[in-house]
Order: sequence, then structure tokens, then C-alpha cells
Amino acid sequence: MPLHVPPAPAPALRSVLAALGSPTAVREDRTPALRSVQGPVSPESPLPVHVLDRIVPSAGRPCTRLTGWRFLIRSGERSVAAAETTLTADGWTFSHFFEGPYLTSTERALRQAESMITAFQPRLLSIPELYMLTLWLHGDTDADASTGMPLPTDVLVPLAPAPPGIAAHRPHRVADLLPVMTLRLTPAPLLGSPA
Repeated sequence: MPLHVPPAPAPALRSVLAALGSPTAVREDRTPALRSVQGPVSPESPLPVHVLDRIVPSAGRPCTRLTGWRFLIRSGERSVAAAETTLTADGWTFSHFFEGPYLTSTERALRQAESMITAFQPRLLSIPELYMLTLWLHGDTDADASTGMPLPTDVLVPLAPAPPGIAAHRPHRVADLLPVMTLRLTPAPLLGSPA
């Protein structure tokens, strides 16, 4: 079933297009793949990037916040890099280009999601406490992509590299994975201390 990819804010897309079109528009050098690519490139597959804070039970109720939009930069049939935008006081602005394992892992997770029976709205969910990034498949395909919490029935697909003990590219319902993530962050009792 096709994914319902939310449209990115127009200023976010414009900032990426400007960075791609003008090497002087970015502060740092482009990635090696972007420097070596021949032919046109285009930003595709916009994904809102949310951060999940406070997943440890004692830290209060978990909450998410939108931190940016990520675009896969394609050259022909393959992604060669990604571009990240961020929201500033002046609006959406280009942040940086990057490449690496999360790029190919994101593409693989999106292909997995395309083959699922249920329709989803794809998002990225970062869990800084675990140094973990997941493809968040939100069940409400008409939702505002800039807001919301993962629903218990939403699906999370951990991207590679995933933290030890959590398999990359294995889809999990939020209700099943969140307790596992919480356990990974709960400190083990000291030897000889009462449990």
C-alpha cells in the first residue's frame, strides 16, 4: 500500500534547492557523493524529523517535538545523500548535507513500509537517549505531520545501526517497542542492593 508522504513546508524545500544549486549557499563542503555525482540531483521523500524525549518512566510522560525535515537527494535511480532543514526564528532553513548508514537504512525501511498492507504516514523518530533513529509509521495518514505522539498501534522500524539488543529493520508496534526501549534505559540494581 502506498505511503502517504506529507508535503514538506515550501520554505524547507526551497532552502534545500538553493543549497543544491549554489555551493556558496552552504557553510560546509558537500558530501563526497554529492561532489562526485554527475548530472542533476533532486530532493525527494521529505520526512518530518521528530525527537522523542523522556522515555524513562521517572522522567515524566514521553513527548515528541518536530526538529526538522529530511530529504533524500537522488541522482537517477539512487539516493546519494540526504539534506536536513531546521526551523529557526526566521523560518525553515537548510542545515546540512550528509551520507552514511542511515541513508541506505532509511531507503530500505521505506521500501519495507511500501509493502505493508496498512496505509501509514512516514516520519522519522529520533530517540537521543538510545542513540537510535527509527522510521515512524503513523497510522493517521491525514494528521498534521508536524505534531503528534506515536500511537500504541503505530509502527516503528529501527534504522541501522540500531542499539545493541534491538534489531534493525524489524517493524514493531509502539506498544511493544517502547517498553523494551524503557528497559534499556533503566539502570540495573547494584549487586547486593535491595531490588
